[in-house]
Amino acid sequence: MTASSLITSMIDAARKAARGLARDFGEVTELQVSRKGAADFVSNADLKAEQVLFEALTKLRPGYGFLGEERGWIEGTDKTHRWIVDPLDGTTNFLHAIPHFAVNIALEREGQVVAAVTYNPISHDIFWAEKGRGTWLGNEKRLRVAARKHMDEALLATGIPFLGVPGHGQFLKELHQISQRVAGVRRYGAAALDLAWVAAGRFDGFWERGLKPWDTAAGLLMVSEAGGKVTDLNGDPYVPGAGSILAANLELHPQILEKLDAAG
Repeated sequence: MTASSLITSMIDAARKAARGLARDFGEVTELQVSRKGAADFVSNADLKAEQVLFEALTKLRPGYGFLGEERGWIEGTDKTHRWIVDPLDGTTNFLHAIPHFAVNIALEREGQVVAAVTYNPISHDIFWAEKGRGTWLGNEKRLRVAARKHMDEALLATGIPFLGVPGHGQFLKELHQISQRVAGVRRYGAAALDLAWVAAGRFDGFWERGLKPWDTAAGLLMVSEAGGKVTDLNGDPYVPGAGSILAANLELHPQILEKLDAAG
């Protein structure tokens, strides 16, 4: 599948932002870092990458709104479209020289995500999806969610609340329900990549609470276009910014949801 001109331009923007991240990744001890909250950091690398994305995407589609992790909401003249952007998902990994982070871009039209790109600047994995055209790794490989049907075969991913974030007790109850029934649980620290990996069949499912729209908007489309199901933990259709998320294939999704619900 050849990517559309829209996706190609989004990939170009992600790669442009990633060049600075890849360069700064080799100099992490020299970066200026500030604290947004307890255990919540932002580096000048985040800020520079978001500026690159803002300029590239604004030039690509003048008038579209822009929701970014660092600069927040900027309303555009076109009220039907907005970019949802995380310039560096996995900042803590980045600051600890762990090569697992991503540039995340989604385009929303009238409340529906219609195009998405997630790019790891270190592995050079470029995941993209477009509504009605599937989910792809580069232009060569169409992605599908894993076909496993039983929880005892499944490898799941999650996020663990960190310092300053509520819900530690709830998470431990959920982990207790899940971990004794699956082949494994991973916590890699970049929700954008976790969701892309569900779409790619690397993970069989992913759940987390308290994520932001820029963490999940791209992954919502990728998992859906790869044949998976994405809801909140009440089982309702997921919308970016909902309080919780669960993504998995159609067979495992209800089984995982049942066990998470049993955690209370």
